[in-house]
Amino acid sequence: MPDTTYVGAVDQGTTGTRFIVFDHGGQVVANAYEKHEQIYPEPGWVEHDPMEIWENTRSVITRALEQAGVDPEQLEAIGVTNQRETTMLWDADTGKPVHNAIVWQDRRTTDRVEQLEEAGLVGTIREKTGLEADAYFSATKAEWLLENADPIKMERSRPADIRDRAAEGQVLFGTIDSWVIYNLTGEHITDVSNASRTMLYNIHDLEWDDDLLEEFGIPREMLPEVRPSSDEATYGSTDPDGFLEAEIPVAGALGDQQAALFGQTCYEAGDAKNTYGTGSFMLMNTGNEAVESEHGLLTTIGFQRSGEDVQYALEGSIFVTGAAIEWLEDMTLIDDPTETAELARSVDSTDGVYLVPAFTGLGAPHWDQRARGTIVGMTRGTRKEHVVRATLESIAYQTRDVAEAMEADSGIEMTSLKVDGGAVKNNFLCQLQSDIIGSEIVRPVVDETTALGSAYAAGLAVGYWSDLDELTSNWRVDREFEPEMDPDTADARYDRWMDAIERSLDWARDAEE
Repeated sequence: MPDTTYVGAVDQGTTGTRFIVFDHGGQVVANAYEKHEQIYPEPGWVEHDPMEIWENTRSVITRALEQAGVDPEQLEAIGVTNQRETTMLWDADTGKPVHNAIVWQDRRTTDRVEQLEEAGLVGTIREKTGLEADAYFSATKAEWLLENADPIKMERSRPADIRDRAAEGQVLFGTIDSWVIYNLTGEHITDVSNASRTMLYNIHDLEWDDDLLEEFGIPREMLPEVRPSSDEATYGSTDPDGFLEAEIPVAGALGDQQAALFGQTCYEAGDAKNTYGTGSFMLMNTGNEAVESEHGLLTTIGFQRSGEDVQYALEGSIFVTGAAIEWLEDMTLIDDPTETAELARSVDSTDGVYLVPAFTGLGAPHWDQRARGTIVGMTRGTRKEHVVRATLESIAYQTRDVAEAMEADSGIEMTSLKVDGGAVKNNFLCQLQSDIIGSEIVRPVVDETTALGSAYAAGLAVGYWSDLDELTSNWRVDREFEPEMDPDTADARYDRWMDAIERSLDWARDAEE
């Protein structure tokens, strides 16, 4: 067997699954990707087929290794990162899902969240979990599944009630990291960063919260064991008789946004990054202190290494950014995302057009589940170029919404922001982002920082990398963007954006009535 060894990362995202193999310098050696179907059973509902996700996971692992000529035995460890709040249940006997996974974007439990608000539980939830009461998180999704999934058909017996079997540990709950780890190792495990996104986990006591489990009717027996994000004890190993024909430790897991924080080497309090994917998520490391937000941000667990304290983060969750570009494709305004920069540059401005991409409500710092997508300021002279530019500007404005809240909560002025994700390949967007928030934007050479973060977590656990300093030395700048727009102009445009936000709020309620 060749002496060279690597670390692999499963990056299971909202639209597809990727497997990347990294070398010791943090460089990409192999990369394979496969999309999965987006299922929309009703307006506002979004589901994924977990079996499709697992089959795609197997496929991309196998394909990446084959393409690079890497033997599975050369992998010292595998890390997992995932779309976070997406929720599923599966049968422990058969290993089969009892229903499609309910995706983080799904809004079907909006009414249930409003019941929590009416019952005065919002403050309690925020105090224990660091989260806003919102259909975004896993708790109400799991509750819905327990109440609405079909009874499990048991061999040689009558169908069994899902909740009864869950109370016996025969139906298992998990976010997608747990599903992937379970299929790789047979173990039912999650990490602290993913647990902190369920609205069931006390981020201060670092344990599942009995009161919240009771409120949502979630039996403790169905929950995964919560472990550090980088775990020297490992979560288990792949089956040598399985599809890889090798015993490889699975030793790291992080929710995708925390993985990007780790991959961007944001290890010190005050370090911040923004990931531009389906949505955008800005996180700032706050060290060992769980900073309670007073400006609409989330307090979340950033990561934890074996034997060390949890590192917390402030997070601004923006539900739709990259998905707004996909919407432009769906509406045939563009044929390919790469067209957006050229189209946006072809006009001097949006000509007064603002687009608020509240397709699944608004996240931080507005938190309006009933907000909906809105275009304002159109005239007969509005062309698709204006709408495309307004869509890119909406990404930058939403990021400023979060950046201002983060500065207010942390007391730290943001002079530099590390960025990653597919959209940061767009130089026009990066420059626009720098102009709108008035700070430096730094893009790294390796922009697959989500996968890199989970690889780092797994590699640290097994000694492939020795310490955080070694990881920091791997990080390289690709390009920096400095503000060029006059600050008064940026402020005036941002003020008008806030007017557009006001037009989008509470729209779905009006539509229903």
